[in-house]
Amino acid sequence: VQLQASGGGLVQAGGSLRLSCVASGGIFSRYVMGWFRQAPGKEREFVAGISLSGAGKFYADSVKGRFTISRDNARNTVYLQMNSLKPEDTAVYYCAADRSGLSVRTTRGEYDYWGQGTQVTVSS
Repeated sequence: VQLQASGGGLVQAGGSLRLSCVASGGIFSRYVMGWFRQAPGKEREFVAGISLSGAGKFYADSVKGRFTISRDNARNTVYLQMNSLKPEDTAVYYCAADRSGLSVRTTRGEYDYWGQGTQVTVSS
């Protein structure tokens, strides 16, 4: 499975961005999908995850109420809508696919495929 993330950019605090991640080479509807992020000098951390059907969603506490994950299985795409952005949201954002098909998991090592990352920079 190949994952291609896009949609990052520079935005002022309080602004919004929508990230997209298109999958190819596999059966998208069989993968739990997640978004992670990595800021300079920090570990890669879980941001949000979504179940196979899209009914189950899980968020890190730091983004709950501001970010929304969704998926379109017909388009092989997962999205991350980011609102009320803060400078501390600045990071490279990665989409990831978990082929286990189980519930949403939050650990980096449980995801099998990764996109190349897209930079999100939030200015104060």
